[in-house]
Amino acid sequence: MRLARIFRNAFLCLLLVVIAVTVAIGLGTLVPRPLSFSPSADEQGEAGKRSILVLSNPIHTDIALPADPDVLEALSFVSSQGLALNHPGVFWIIVGWGSRSFYIETPTWSELKPGPVIDALTWDRSVMHVRRAGQISPSLPSVREVELSETEFGGLLRDIRSSFQTDKGEQPSAISGAAYDAHDIFFPANGGFNALLGCNTWTARMLRQAGIRTGFWTPLPFTLNLSLDLHNAD
Repeated sequence: MRLARIFRNAFLCLLLVVIAVTVAIGLGTLVPRPLSFSPSADEQGEAGKRSILVLSNPIHTDIALPADPDVLEALSFVSSQGLALNHPGVFWIIVGWGSRSFYIETPTWSELKPGPVIDALTWDRSVMHVRRAGQISPSLPSVREVELSETEFGGLLRDIRSSFQTDKGEQPSAISGAAYDAHDIFFPANGGFNALLGCNTWTARMLRQAGIRTGFWTPLPFTLNLSLDLHNAD
């Protein structure tokens, strides 16, 4: 009887945790951040001049920036560290933030290991991942095109640049030997990583800095994308 009671209590606790997490995710998606929003004169007058892409997979989101001169200039340290962003055929620069051990050690799902998963669920150092890419079709289900004014785009670019860790004002330094192939590179990033404040909340924060409303807490790609649909009028 005592063992049955222990199992019952454990089940009830687990059920309460699941319900609490589900409610938190639901409210985090439905409640907008910022709570009140009115388009600036700049946004109304310049909307649609620059486009970015939000790229999603089941657990992670990235932001793709056009390989335009101002982007190449802002991220010139990437080229100087060995990944030439002005490489022929490059149309997009993909950037993302995430758990150092999980991001670097899991290039494919077949290489998933317990250690990086535990790090990502608890606490880990963070990294920035930069990948150069060719044409990306906005019509793909994993791609969302977002239009920004010039001012909003500039703010987004500055905030992405500030996510890279620097030492005493020096240029960011790449993590030696960390890459999936010849088209990507990793850098130390600012801030610690855990599952509650992870890669998708970073993407949401970058978008908010660019004047895009998101849900208050969007730890999953589908909740981020749903909040973008809910809180941004066409």
